Amino acid sequence: MTIDAIWSYPPQAGRAEGQDLTGYTVVATDGTVGHVDREADHFGMRHLVVDTGVWVFGKSVLVPVGAVAAIDAKERRIAVTCSRGEIKEAPRFRTDSETMDRDYLTRVGEYYHRLPPRTTTSA
Repeated sequence: MTIDAIWSYPPQAGRAEGQDLTGYTVVATDGTVGHVDREADHFGMRHLVVDTGVWVFGKSVLVPVGAVAAIDAKERRIAVTCSRGEIKEAPRFRTDSETMDRDYLTRVGEYYHRLPPRTTTSA
């Protein structure tokens, strides 16, 4: 996968153009991460802001859409190709202004791009 691909939904993910993913449950390879708070696309770096609830001390995390493996619209679930621990170790998301910070987004993209490739077949 090229570094640019981390910012685009994989074709096999099943995302319909214009589909609103707000509220969908995000599931890592080893369990639930949280719910999509919103999707953002700044500088061509499309990502999901995921509210983790109490899992990461009430924080949100940022997940590039290239990490999405599958979307189940009926169940309102999104499977991602990384583990909860890998998401937790990503560059810390602190404020909404970071989704507009090109350097921060670049660090996030590089982090997810370096993760070992995995596939998840269902949301």
